Amino acid sequence: MKKTQSFLCCQFGFKKMNTVVLVTGANSGIGLGLCERLLSLDTEGLQLCLACRNLRRAEGARSALLTSHPTAHVALLQMDTSSISSVISAAQEVKRRYDRLDYLYLNAGIMPNPQFDVKAFFRGLFSRNVITMFSTGEGILTQQDGVTPDGLQEVFVTNLFGHFLLVRELEPILCHAGRTSQLIWTSSSNSHRSAFSLEDIQHKKGTQPYSSSKYGSDLLSLALNTHYNKQGLYSSVICPGFVMTNLTYNILPSFPAFLWTLLMPVFWLIRMFTNTFTLTPQNGAEALFWLFKQKPESLDPYAKYHSLTSGMGNSYTQACKMDIDLETSESLYEKLLQLESEVRKKLKDEQKESHHDPPNPAGSF
Repeated sequence: MKKTQSFLCCQFGFKKMNTVVLVTGANSGIGLGLCERLLSLDTEGLQLCLACRNLRRAEGARSALLTSHPTAHVALLQMDTSSISSVISAAQEVKRRYDRLDYLYLNAGIMPNPQFDVKAFFRGLFSRNVITMFSTGEGILTQQDGVTPDGLQEVFVTNLFGHFLLVRELEPILCHAGRTSQLIWTSSSNSHRSAFSLEDIQHKKGTQPYSSSKYGSDLLSLALNTHYNKQGLYSSVICPGFVMTNLTYNILPSFPAFLWTLLMPVFWLIRMFTNTFTLTPQNGAEALFWLFKQKPESLDPYAKYHSLTSGMGNSYTQACKMDIDLETSESLYEKLLQLESEVRKKLKDEQKESHHDPPNPAGSF
């Protein structure tokens, strides 16, 4: 693995590229769709880094991108946003490779063990909220969360806190005088204020950790703008719409593939009534791609930029006000800073203990 990273570092001459872009969760779905669109726009002045948990899958994604764009500069970085040590190690590697980072797409995310409420689904089919139900999953999706080896709630750390820690670690190359950098979060229409609590930011007591983590990212984006805009760092939030990705398929894991195929005409029909059914990863990445071309100073920190696709298949981006406020965003930011301090201290103590452990005598177990 280290050999692979060293090879990539030597191969691409990281320090001299015009625009440096890092995308977390880039090996499939919306992240990969974004990378394809970015390379279609520019392969000469773009240094693209795919930050992924599974390096084998990342290598497959890189090969696919280079097949379409043989002259592109595509590097890999192993990073698991659910692991504190992985995020810190990956950030250190990024700082070794690059002296600047222009775009950081915070896209990696999980929805583990989704529970689908069949009764609520069929009730919703014959209600006036059917479009909202399909668009957001509201009322029909819950999840069973887990705890990571670091002692943190898995969805919270993967979707939100791991990315926050990454931003904090990468401050030296994100914040430079005389130029701007952008943070762009992949949020969701499933981010609801009702699922989030400042008294339980990790959502230990609830059944909607995904919704809570995405609402947290909406709040955090606003706080990051408050604290970093003067240093040239801007944060934005997008919603990809309803996209057919592995995350979507896992909502109904027992569904045979052919049933998803049969449902597609229904989804296409629904798109005649709501443009949130983007369906393909490339369409879902529309807002991510649109933000790449905007001046960050002109963007609204209270807006979520939605990927939309018309019934005729035309993709576009639309800004909608988020249900967030400055006071709550600041409170979350302070809580995350406190948690950061705690996990860093814990990691440091563990490293000290491992260094002080006496070696085992030869032949002992």
